[in-house]
Amino acid sequence: MGLFGRKRKVPSAVRPPLAAGERVLAWAATGNGGSSGAPPAEGTSAVGGESAGAGDGAAGGGVLVATNLGLWLPGRRERLGWHDIVKAVWSGRELTVTPAATVAERDGYLVVADGPAETYLLLDPGDLPHQVRARVTRSVAYTQQHPVPGGSGRIAARRVAGADGLTWTVRYDPGTPVDADEVRAETDQLVAAARAATAPADL
Repeated sequence: MGLFGRKRKVPSAVRPPLAAGERVLAWAATGNGGSSGAPPAEGTSAVGGESAGAGDGAAGGGVLVATNLGLWLPGRRERLGWHDIVKAVWSGRELTVTPAATVAERDGYLVVADGPAETYLLLDPGDLPHQVRARVTRSVAYTQQHPVPGGSGRIAARRVAGADGLTWTVRYDPGTPVDADEVRAETDQLVAAARAATAPADL
């Protein structure tokens, strides 16, 4: 395939500070005109299975870099782990990434909510949207919606790239009394049951 079959390298001026063993899978430059907080258009593709929120767009340029460990976004000093992405939506022109924000730490799991969504216009996306979809999807080891007193929540277990074990999270639906004693007790039981059901059997 000649030159057209060669993988593009990230320009050194914008290459993120990769860790030892971190490999670039795909990258794309952002263009002017990125939107912020706009709802995804019909026909968009989504990963993560949860809703995106309004957020801070990035229309000023830069690059997005997908690696085996996570996604580097313009303006961030640290990568966003694949397990930290609640949802990613590709419209065919714009990639909207919604990270998880930790609300509380409980025994054995985290309570998370949607962080500000970030939208990037990609005029030459290459393989980046595919890699984002594949890596976020691969990070999900378990996900299940459950009713709790006064509302509901989604329990998820995510694989952390480069680390053993799973990270367990609960994302409550809007209106759920998150801090109510009965909600916390029910959630504790649900997470414990999910962990037991997904634990590897003794050989």
